[in-house]
Amino acid sequence: MSDAYHDGGPPQTGLILGKFLPPHCGHQYLFDFARAYVPHLTVLVCSLQREPIAGELRHRWVREMCPDAAVLHVTDENPSEPHEHPDFWDVWIATVRQCLPGGPDVVFTSEAYGDELARRLGAQHVVVDRARELVPVSGTQIRDQPLAYWRYLPPCVRPHFVKRVCLFGPESTGKTTLCRRLAEHYDTVWVSEYARGYLDHKASPCEMTDVAYIARGQAAAEDALARQANRVLFCDTDVLTTMLYSDLYYGSCPDRVRQAAEQRHYDLYLLNDVDVPWVADPQRDMPHRREELRDRWLQALAARGRPHTLVRGSWEERFTIACEAVGRLLGTDRV
Repeated sequence: MSDAYHDGGPPQTGLILGKFLPPHCGHQYLFDFARAYVPHLTVLVCSLQREPIAGELRHRWVREMCPDAAVLHVTDENPSEPHEHPDFWDVWIATVRQCLPGGPDVVFTSEAYGDELARRLGAQHVVVDRARELVPVSGTQIRDQPLAYWRYLPPCVRPHFVKRVCLFGPESTGKTTLCRRLAEHYDTVWVSEYARGYLDHKASPCEMTDVAYIARGQAAAEDALARQANRVLFCDTDVLTTMLYSDLYYGSCPDRVRQAAEQRHYDLYLLNDVDVPWVADPQRDMPHRREELRDRWLQALAARGRPHTLVRGSWEERFTIACEAVGRLLGTDRV
């Protein structure tokens, strides 16, 4: 403890430690409470290799949620419960001392272990919402049902759990209209086709050198809006589409775009069929190859084992098919 605290002055240093698996709004309240209580706060993000969410990712999340604290990532393979190791407390106190040699004045927790941890560190234990009345959620509940507890996920954590739905298929099949309508129906946001805005403002036709910029912009727009999504994010195209068009027009594709197309994850593809009228557009030039391109797009999904639903029929039939597929994805009957 600091000398000022021993002499009756206000506490200066605080400690929070946890797995934050994942961090949620209850943790945000804990961080904010502690930051208002002491001027110097240390947060230890403790992770094990076997845990379902990477410790490095959780560390980044907590750093964003608690930017003015010292947020440290602890990767010691320490026991999780006292019964797992006869020297459980000695192991953990050594870990804390290594990160915070002088020890904290205050330990902040919402857990039963706080009393013993604080006693062994010679610190005061400040309990924060032990009953979970102010923010009634736990990491276990979120891991089991992330969409049901969506309101308790901080914006930085939401992209990890959001369901991503890609509107897929050749040109002039109503992808943008359907994407916008689905986003409105599910009270969420949608990602427009980055290539259209990019090429609309380009003085010359699309070239091979544009492909990497289009792919990067599409991915960046999606990742940015995933933070604002309400459980599901609708994407009007994806980087796989960029790759397919690059191969089609230029006979090749930049390696980094091809790699991104293989790595980016979507929970559902809505493949739009070509059974709707062609609408001419300055950026559309293949009305005679619509069936061929639909088959290419379908083969691209099948070859990669990506989940997809064929959307066809009238505009209302397409909307109904899409809602049924999204409802199954979200585990709801909403259509």
